[in-house]
Amino acid sequence: MGNSTKLLLYGVVVALLYAALYAYDKEVVEICKRGGWWFLFPVGAAFVFSLFHGNFTGLFWDALGVQPKKPR
Repeated sequence: MGNSTKLLLYGVVVALLYAALYAYDKEVVEICKRGGWWFLFPVGAAFVFSLFHGNFTGLFWDALGVQPKKPR
């Protein structure tokens, strides 16, 4: 799978994640207010967002040709 395909795939997943978070914001807040072991829900959600958004962002900058500075 090429980088442009991965970029598009990750971009779609990130957009869907944000759309779901926006659409179900009240439910997410209610889950977070339950206490107990429910604290794992926002932690897990943050991990999932970080995973997909980080991969999307890395591929995005690669597609633009932006690379980290190489050490001397």
